[in-house]
Amino acid sequence: MSWTHEIRLGEIQRAPTKIRLEADAAARKAVARQLGLVSIESLTADLALKAWLDGAELTGAFVAEVTQTCSVSAEDFPERVEGQVFVRMVPAGSPNAPTETIGDEIEVDLEGDDPPDVLESDRIDLAGYVVEHLALELDPFPRKPGAVFEPPPEETPASPFAILRKLKADDSN
Repeated sequence: MSWTHEIRLGEIQRAPTKIRLEADAAARKAVARQLGLVSIESLTADLALKAWLDGAELTGAFVAEVTQTCSVSAEDFPERVEGQVFVRMVPAGSPNAPTETIGDEIEVDLEGDDPPDVLESDRIDLAGYVVEHLALELDPFPRKPGAVFEPPPEETPASPFAILRKLKADDSN
């Protein structure tokens, strides 16, 4: 992981704990490399962490100033990326962990909350969740403002008669 800020699950209180994260230069460089960005000039997150069932709930928002490469013009351009963070997590073995269903059909509620993440250890990496949400907000085909894709002109196929005329012209020389 390129940027981490870990908290132990047992340290989380029932009342929300406010946490502000700000990536330093080394972390921004590593995250930019991880996400395929030219650079990240700033990355901050204002989060709230509280106990939820036998796990935790992380909410908040982040703001990043990034430099991306335009997928149309291949020019670098700056962009502000903002997003929300909302994640619930439970420890491994929790009765509240999502269960795998085996069957033909899976029902998905598009308006419902995501199932909770299952933690691999007793530590929660808050910065990792911020990076994950930043990645989800990035346009996979970024376009510099004003960049317009112009397809190359289509070539019209030459008629067979045009080719014969060219051959005849070559023979008369």
